[in-house]
Amino acid sequence: MASTTFRSAVRRALTFWRRSIQARVVASTMVLSAIVVSAVGWFLLQQTRDGLLQHRADAVLTEVGTAMADANEQLDNASTTDNDADDQYAQLSDQLQQRGSSRGYSLLIFGPVGTTAGFGEGAFYTAGLRSDSIPASLQRHFNEVADTAWTYTTIHQRGRADGPGLVVGSQLQLPADGGIYTAYFLFPLDEEQETLALVTRALVTAAALLLVLIAGLAWLVTRQVVTPVRMARRVAERLAAGHLQERVKVSGEDDLARLATSFNQMASNLQRQIRQLEELSRVQQQFVSDVSHELRTPLTTVRMAGDVLHDARRSFDPATSRAAELLQKELDRFETLLVDLLEISRFDAGAAVLELDEVNLVDVAHRVVDQTRALADQRATRVVVDAPGHPCLAEADVRRVERIVRNLVTNAIDHAETRDIVVHVGGDDQAAAIAVRDYGVGLKPGESAMVFNRFWRSDPARARTSGGTGLGLSISLEDTHLHGGWLQAWGRLGEGAQFRLTLPRRAGMPLRQSPLPLVPADAREVVG
Repeated sequence: MASTTFRSAVRRALTFWRRSIQARVVASTMVLSAIVVSAVGWFLLQQTRDGLLQHRADAVLTEVGTAMADANEQLDNASTTDNDADDQYAQLSDQLQQRGSSRGYSLLIFGPVGTTAGFGEGAFYTAGLRSDSIPASLQRHFNEVADTAWTYTTIHQRGRADGPGLVVGSQLQLPADGGIYTAYFLFPLDEEQETLALVTRALVTAAALLLVLIAGLAWLVTRQVVTPVRMARRVAERLAAGHLQERVKVSGEDDLARLATSFNQMASNLQRQIRQLEELSRVQQQFVSDVSHELRTPLTTVRMAGDVLHDARRSFDPATSRAAELLQKELDRFETLLVDLLEISRFDAGAAVLELDEVNLVDVAHRVVDQTRALADQRATRVVVDAPGHPCLAEADVRRVERIVRNLVTNAIDHAETRDIVVHVGGDDQAAAIAVRDYGVGLKPGESAMVFNRFWRSDPARARTSGGTGLGLSISLEDTHLHGGWLQAWGRLGEGAQFRLTLPRRAGMPLRQSPLPLVPADAREVVG
């Protein structure tokens, strides 16, 4: 349950991130600002640290120089006395220790140089100081007579926490024995560390406040830009939904206001043109409907007269008899066209309804092939059915489905050019489909999307051998949409074409895939 909630939250966050340009702009600004602030803060900290340590080092070296000068002066004064080396060493240690106690540093004195390895018993320590506070590198420097040197270290003291420090080494000579002794002065850097920590906290606090301020400013700035865009998006969505009166509210005279004004002008022009097209379409549909209905009566009269002439054609001379036959044939075509026009007008008026029933597409395919066998024989074309051994069921209007399949088969016969036609049937738990495959002239690139247009023909100069009206595929597409199905075409010049009808297993069920492929399995693969 927790993992599901987490994944849902992650999906919502990702969706918000993809859809919100404001979030992306603010986040990008925050990331870039954080990088810049971090770099600047790191530079300032380094400069502050270097400045503090350099200032402390200068002060320490001055202090050590003064202490060593006083010690040398004391030793010079004591050189005229009879004190031995131990007494001079003790006096030197006491003097430096007293000064260190008052100045806040620790002390380690060792010597003479070259006589003892390591800090032995003769070395002097400030109470609690450990000898490992002196870095080995500095010890090696003073294994022989050398100039004053210093370095950073960690001061180790018994009973106290370790802390950073600065150690300075310098040498002096005892007059009593002429030995060179090394004095190590260890200065703690606690104050500098506290100062640096204070500066660090101040910089971190300032950086956090600065990032919050930048985020707020970025949010306000992007909001001023994004809000009008969001308003335009909502208005565009409502326009797309058919609310053509929607407009964007215009305020100000800046670029966004001018964009809103242009958007509103575009919407007004689109509304005017759409209304003009709707009115033109309505007039056209009404004209087709009126003409179709008005032609029914004269067509009936002409049909009656044509039937009389056609029945009596054997008593006419050959020319008149041929004219009677041509008249009958054209009346048949005219009546078919009129029926198709009436059907189209019903689709345009939204008056087409379905009479649903359980339909087996295998039976539909066989019935249509039987109905069109005479036409196929006239064209020297063979139509075969490739169907599974089980029913392929769909909830549909059997009359309309048969009309779709009949139109597809008739169209295939018209373009097969005496080659065989295969009607494939397939079905699954979600859908049922019929695909009509011919091996005729095929379709040019782009024509598969145009074959369902009203009165469209791939070759206007081509003879209408089957007497088609040019509306059959358009009506088939409307019938398919009425079922919530798919009617798709594939074709390639020289390889024929395939039209596929896919219907949902249950009315209203959304289609996701078809049981039959749109591109036939025997189509050659195009390389390049």
